[in-house]
Amino acid sequence: MYVFYCSNSLDQRELTRCAGELQGDELKAISLPCSGKANIPYLVKAFEAGADGVAIVTCKQGECRHLEGNLRARRRAEAVDSLLEEIGLGRGRMAVIQLTDGGTKQIIEDIERFCAAVRNMRSARAAMPARPDTDNSLSGPSVSSAHHPQETAP
Repeated sequence: MYVFYCSNSLDQRELTRCAGELQGDELKAISLPCSGKANIPYLVKAFEAGADGVAIVTCKQGECRHLEGNLRARRRAEAVDSLLEEIGLGRGRMAVIQLTDGGTKQIIEDIERFCAAVRNMRSARAAMPARPDTDNSLSGPSVSSAHHPQETAP
């Protein structure tokens, strides 16, 4: 499970301490200067690296120091959720968790609920279709050009 979070609204030490309470889920927390910096390639890369779910923790509505960072994060998360559905993983592996008056304790509870929901889904790796460029069984062995002798003109 990957969690991208706004460093202006969440303390990494407190998140790490509270994350130790998560039951059986490995949590990789990634601090950002603003949740709006979580762009689509970062989010997709987390799934490529093996995450079954990705959450973005944003600051409170209307309290973003960068004006619209939390709104950008939400739109990007929705775009990635649509991409995941399009490739057959389904919706629900991407979440936006907004900070409220409950603070870090509320964030951890929301992350726990998200982790439980993702656990009930099929593993992202098991659901991913085989990539044609990684299946060499049909194309035979691949040979790089470094192994071929250079041709010289006579």
